[in-house]
Amino acid sequence: MKLSAILSALAGTLLAQSALALDKVTFATNWLAEAEHGGFYQAVVDGTYAKYGLEVKIQQGGPQANNRLLLATGRIDFYMGGNMIQAFTAVEQNVPTLAVSSLFQKDPIIFMSHPGEGFDKFEDLPKATAFVAKENLASVYQWLKLAYGFREDKVKPYTFNPAPFIADKKSIQQGYVTSEPFEVERQGKFKPNVFLLADNGYDSYSTTIEARRETVEKNPDLVQRFVDASAIGWYNYIYGDNKAANAAIRKDNPDITDEQIAFSIAKMKEYGIVDSGDSLKSGIGVMTDERNKAFFDKMVKSGVIKADIDYRKAYDLRFIGKGVGLDKRPKN
Repeated sequence: MKLSAILSALAGTLLAQSALALDKVTFATNWLAEAEHGGFYQAVVDGTYAKYGLEVKIQQGGPQANNRLLLATGRIDFYMGGNMIQAFTAVEQNVPTLAVSSLFQKDPIIFMSHPGEGFDKFEDLPKATAFVAKENLASVYQWLKLAYGFREDKVKPYTFNPAPFIADKKSIQQGYVTSEPFEVERQGKFKPNVFLLADNGYDSYSTTIEARRETVEKNPDLVQRFVDASAIGWYNYIYGDNKAANAAIRKDNPDITDEQIAFSIAKMKEYGIVDSGDSLKSGIGVMTDERNKAFFDKMVKSGVIKADIDYRKAYDLRFIGKGVGLDKRPKN
């Protein structure tokens, strides 16, 4: 047998063994594929997960999906949580899940207003008609009432259609800094004022990685590898070549456009959604007990969360804050 054939056979065997060694993991998102999920897609397409011994399948969320329930019942391995209110509520309801990382240092939720209509400053916003979705009315808006004097009699339902806001120049509308302003600019032909609630005291972590308590307790190595690889994926997505990840996003969600993806990435960078604050020293994904307690206290005072739950059971900090991926950030 020729040496080349032997080497080829050996290489094939090693590759097969390597593939068999990968731990298969399903990670489910909470919405259709978009740039806000980009770091996870990046870690799949650039081989970062594979380097950490993982074969990761990303399972999209969407209007008909209930991926959070799939995590609670053990049918998926990890889930992309929206904010810490969900994690606190899981403790209250005895759901066996917890947050182990937060890829967004800032929740991207915003309010928008029409420029030049008397709502150019955040303190002007309580006077406006407010288009707010039901879920946010029960959560973030309750904090806004307490902290800034927003009023429920000013609220109209937001149905994820910007047309009513565009038509009413004396109104404000909720949204995400990465998406709704893009639609308003496209449909309304004007650039709205954008107010990031995270820069005005709403300090929830966002885009968390949630796992079952059983997984954290019995397989912490798996959790650590997924958390580390996801952080590196986000560094590579935000600061590196993200073309392949964006192609994977478009494959999963053909309705999203290149323009929307580019807008979202630009806003994540501009507002420090992914990489700011504590992550600058401790790495993307970091959370702290102090900040979680501060946010928990705000939600209790706002009547969103009950005071008698043990908020520390909502998360586990052992997998984060180790500086993983810091070398991926540009030095300039």
